[in-house]
Amino acid sequence: MSAVSLEHVSKIFPPRAVGWAGLFKKSDRPGFQALNDVSLTIEHGEFFGLLGPNGAGKTTLISVLAGLCRASTGQASVCGHDVVTDYQAARRSLGVVPQELVYDPFFTVRETLRIQSGYFGFRNNDDWIDEILSHLGLSDKADENMRALSGGMKRRVLVAQALVHRPPVIVLDEPTAGVDVDLRRSLWEFISRLNREGHTIMLTTHYLEEAEALCGRIAMLKRGQIVALESTQALLARTGGSLEQAFVQIMNTPTGHSMENQL
Repeated sequence: MSAVSLEHVSKIFPPRAVGWAGLFKKSDRPGFQALNDVSLTIEHGEFFGLLGPNGAGKTTLISVLAGLCRASTGQASVCGHDVVTDYQAARRSLGVVPQELVYDPFFTVRETLRIQSGYFGFRNNDDWIDEILSHLGLSDKADENMRALSGGMKRRVLVAQALVHRPPVIVLDEPTAGVDVDLRRSLWEFISRLNREGHTIMLTTHYLEEAEALCGRIAMLKRGQIVALESTQALLARTGGSLEQAFVQIMNTPTGHSMENQL
């Protein structure tokens, strides 16, 4: 049983309605294919990188895993739980840090985390909440209202929300975008510790040096298709240089000539 499994997953979003008439009749225009026959397996305990340019399908893939959208074809599971037919167990096994700063402005940081705990059936979870707050540098903000926090502090709370129910699989969707050096360092120290303790980490980032330093295996998406799936060391060996060089080389290779290897 793998931590994450996707089998021939495709996602086609229907065309947007144009004008009022488009609301009442089916469009003849083709939809947008965000994912195209993606198959991927991530084992327990891996620190896995999912890379690609904007619009490659990374967030759509995460949304399929998190149940925010349903795949057009194929199957996806988290810790052996199908995200459609066994959705409660699948959601409980997954913690997602989204790209966007989404928060409720009416609660304090601690109240936000207590409510998030309650969504997953956890009561009296303050000891773990205190530990998360400490590791993310939020202890002194615990009783502040969410709308009073800076953007970087709000992102720290999003990370805390993803961890509060102790999920075995943690997905980080560009978690360090626009944050300061101190948060980036403390976040990676904490996430690396969770990975050493057995948590599976899936990371998307445009900071390729982060992926190179942290990820043992990497998949690259281009126009909804996996164009590379290899160990980080194998990708580096392609160019004899950095992950950035390998990324640029693979992204500039015509899709039909890309090679997918799983090592």
